[in-house]
Amino acid sequence: MIFTTNWLSEIFTDNQGNVQDSKEINEVSTDSRSKADNSLFIPLVGENFDGHQFSEQAVENGAGALIWDKSKKVPDSLPEDFPIFFVADTLNALQELAANYRNEINPIVVGVTGSNGKTTTKDLITTVVKTTYRTHYTNGNFNNHIGLPLTILSMDRETEVLILEMGMSNFGEIDLLSKIARPDYAIITNIGESHIEFLGSREGIAKAKLEIVNGMKEDGVLIVDGDEALLQNLQFPQKIIKNGFLKTNDNVLSNVSITPKETVFKLSDELTYKVPLLGKHHAKNASFALTIGEQLNIPPETSNDALQNLELTGMRFELIKGKHDASIINDAYNASPTSMIASIEVVKQLSGFKQKVLVLGDILELGDHAEQLHRSIAEAITPPITALFTFGDKAEIICEEVDKTESSIECSHFTSKEELAESLHSYLTKDTLLLFKASRGLKFETIIEDIQNLTEEN
Repeated sequence: MIFTTNWLSEIFTDNQGNVQDSKEINEVSTDSRSKADNSLFIPLVGENFDGHQFSEQAVENGAGALIWDKSKKVPDSLPEDFPIFFVADTLNALQELAANYRNEINPIVVGVTGSNGKTTTKDLITTVVKTTYRTHYTNGNFNNHIGLPLTILSMDRETEVLILEMGMSNFGEIDLLSKIARPDYAIITNIGESHIEFLGSREGIAKAKLEIVNGMKEDGVLIVDGDEALLQNLQFPQKIIKNGFLKTNDNVLSNVSITPKETVFKLSDELTYKVPLLGKHHAKNASFALTIGEQLNIPPETSNDALQNLELTGMRFELIKGKHDASIINDAYNASPTSMIASIEVVKQLSGFKQKVLVLGDILELGDHAEQLHRSIAEAITPPITALFTFGDKAEIICEEVDKTESSIECSHFTSKEELAESLHSYLTKDTLLLFKASRGLKFETIIEDIQNLTEEN
């Protein structure tokens, strides 16, 4: 049980049916196909759908109460005593309900945003925090105006720490999420170029990310990438902690070393930490988790042990094996110019491989900046990279630029994923490392599937 119909009636006072008997509600759903006893069904309305049309299916599948747009007719099939709560807008009601439930449970709330690395950082923080606290966290990509409220409403009543990823593509979106979640701690992993098409500039991106402060209490703590110039001169009543490699940061990262299995680094406490992720940028992401651990009085040794048993959301810099024991870095979940360059730098630093192959695709949502930002990727592609394969309209620019400046690197552009995968087969040896990186819309995992062991032809 997460709450009762009687509790709901205090929030949504326009109602009908038997709402005063404190009928227990076990979960909240916006999907009429979900089967759960005594759920609250909230029918959302979009451009091409109306969840109200499926309310009877929701009731058949166990819904014990409904949120209902008061401008729509209630189905005649529902009993007179069935609890229904009338609202002007069901999406607003979902968000209002989540804000009230967050306040009812009153956990410590950690909000995570940033252009790159927010999901990985959320996973790192979760790994550290759940060593000590009853923890609930964003699952998958439930990080928007619908997903975040549903994440809040899926926590059990014993939750002590709630970790919420906050995504956005335009101004005002983080503001909304922050005011629903009211974070005690907020983290901005970095400022990149994601969604620059809508936000105009990196300055605009920083402004949008900093909306995370809007729902925070004045005694909250904001933790940021202190190496980012746009985050260095912040003026907020909240305490600000800066993490990064510059000596001016509060938590200074140093002595970073990267092996094929992990990244090792030190923080200002002079302790050595390890995380099973590859790259300096992941050392910084791990530092955010360690800082949260410190704020929540988790011993650094406990946090360090937890990091070494990390479980990540899929397709984020996974090192897997392909045919003939080739090493594959699956970083195909998403991409920005910043994260693509960071991944390329990691590949260059890893030792023990005779061939290092990049398979890069388009970075989406760059608008008028697309050509220039794709061109900037080429500057990072130097030996020991041995081959570059590109796919997509804009990724061809990367191939063209590298072909001009690096004669030792084989460059090939493809308009067919099948032909690209076929061309990769000759590179699949135990001495080869391949990086796959592109925006989510290009679905690079389909190429990876072709060259993994499971699809090997004998």
